Amino acid sequence: MTTTTPTEAAQRREAVMRKVRALLAKAEDPASTGPEAEACTAKATALIASWGIDAALLAADDPGSDPVGDRVVAVEAPYAADKADLLGAVALRLRCQVVVRRRRGDDGVERSVHLFGHRSDLERAEVLWTSLLVQAHHGLARAPVPARAHAAAFRRSWLAGFTAAVDVRLAEAERAARRDAEAAAPPGARGTGLVLADRDALVREAVVAAYPAAREARPRRLSGGGAEEGWSAGQRADLGGTRLGGRRGLPGS
Repeated sequence: MTTTTPTEAAQRREAVMRKVRALLAKAEDPASTGPEAEACTAKATALIASWGIDAALLAADDPGSDPVGDRVVAVEAPYAADKADLLGAVALRLRCQVVVRRRRGDDGVERSVHLFGHRSDLERAEVLWTSLLVQAHHGLARAPVPARAHAAAFRRSWLAGFTAAVDVRLAEAERAARRDAEAAAPPGARGTGLVLADRDALVREAVVAAYPAAREARPRRLSGGGAEEGWSAGQRADLGGTRLGGRRGLPGS
């Protein structure tokens, strides 16, 4: 039986990320055709998902290599609630847990999202969310507000559609990565589903310990007419993003 050392695991991760960056650079190249860009984006998404499964299986033999942790992400206006919804959708699909925190400050309600998860999943979630925020910014800038429509309501519904599409696509990518891992597992190996279930239980325990009285949030109701266009943009969004640069704001209301 072969084992993977922490150094080898780190090298594998870097190799995956290099491939993702190269695929995304090609997908974002104006010279690429539509089918080429879509193929590159699909491959990058699959690599991100497969890395999450790979990290989970490696940590099954060495739990200390991928411990449960947490991080607080401040979500800034405008559209802070919508940005938090997008982060929550991404984080949950990537096997993290989310607590949205609100407090009233001098400039109104301030929001932050407390993420809980294994280190590899927290990294995947925050990196991807950061990239999607940039993509949403560009998408909203290209989406004209219809005549007589309320600009803020339209943009919030656009972001809700974008988030819904990303959620569906991430779910599909994660399911495919899990199926591939189960098919490739050697006879007698511990099932991928059991490994992931144990990891999920540890994350939930961390949330309960930190927020024993937390309640599930109610779905938000939005009135704008941009959901369909936002959904289409979410279907096209690059889900393999690895950029960690400054977070750009969304178009103002």
